[in-house]
Amino acid sequence: MKTDNLQKLRADRIWLTEDSCDIDDFRAQAERTTSLADYPNAASVEKNVLIYDSRKVRASIAEVDGKRTILAEICEAFADGPGVVVFAGAYEDTDVIDRASAIFENIIAEQHRSSTGGGDHFAKAGANDRIWNSLEKHCLADPENFAEYYGNPIIALASQAWLGPSYQMTAQVNRVNPGGAAQSAHRDYHLGFQSSEVIQQFPAHVHKLSPVLTLQGAVAHCDMPLESGPTLFLPHSQAYVPGYLALKRPEFRAYFDENHVQLPLRKGDVVFFNPALFHAAGTNRSADIKRVANLLQVSSAFGRAMETVDRQRMSATLFPALKKLKNKLSPSETVNAIAACAEGYSFPTNLDRDPPVGGMAPKTQAQLMSEALAAGWSHAAFEQALSDLAEKKLS
Repeated sequence: MKTDNLQKLRADRIWLTEDSCDIDDFRAQAERTTSLADYPNAASVEKNVLIYDSRKVRASIAEVDGKRTILAEICEAFADGPGVVVFAGAYEDTDVIDRASAIFENIIAEQHRSSTGGGDHFAKAGANDRIWNSLEKHCLADPENFAEYYGNPIIALASQAWLGPSYQMTAQVNRVNPGGAAQSAHRDYHLGFQSSEVIQQFPAHVHKLSPVLTLQGAVAHCDMPLESGPTLFLPHSQAYVPGYLALKRPEFRAYFDENHVQLPLRKGDVVFFNPALFHAAGTNRSADIKRVANLLQVSSAFGRAMETVDRQRMSATLFPALKKLKNKLSPSETVNAIAACAEGYSFPTNLDRDPPVGGMAPKTQAQLMSEALAAGWSHAAFEQALSDLAEKKLS
């Protein structure tokens, strides 16, 4: 085979594009059947989704060997199985849920009074009520209820099964009111929040890495019959590696619309799923159900750098030097210097104060520096903008 052919084959393996997404290949993944025999600790399979009886799970994990067995089973369910698991009755005492719901209702009411909060990455503005960082707000409002709520063994079990120990919990409440429209089908954080232009810059192994950095979950804060619009899932879709790009294509969105499944949930149920699973919140067609879920996004302990670096201070110091070197450094060398210095990623942030602008991710330090250099800002103006950006990210 000619060298140029080898080079093209290698490039096509490493650099995934929208054009490399094949709907027939995708069907071969998404149309697999979930077999209950492969998951002996599950109670049932409904619409290709695994259902676990939380009472039996809690009894099984009381023994060390039983816990290891179930951790392994759930891990494989997320990775190679349907990608989504429902834990029925995860909260036996739903009074814990009700007390948390009252806290969330108060926060939403205050957001309405002050015209703050809200927004959604994948739905029209105003369709939902959203509480960003419900984790911290919940803890500060009622630490005892927080302890009972997050002391739940099912939440810890699922998080450890996928991410191992020392995971980091975050959460956002989503309330979809009657008439609230469905979200668009999507994958989640990290790559799921980026545009195709950005996604295509990451090599294929990072497309495989992104799903193992986080786990998605949702605690049902009310009964959710189908008419209230519980989450739409496409089981087994997480296994399709180019899926972050595929969902930008109409044939994949149409396939999701025609083949997704939806399960009713009861208050106290918890669902966890691989962040690469194709999913979307459903339309609330009920007359009077305010569908409330606390959306859990659990992150790997390893999603952090080894050293603490003051990138704000570095950026403020580098900016006048880059202005001075404008005619010495090429544009690409300037970009490289900024990348080594400034924060090039939007998250973590405070989405109440630092919402996405013109996309799904807020502006980064690196973008701010590039814009300031191009516009010829003064050093003082750039320092102030850096300070304002840092302030937005604080909780």
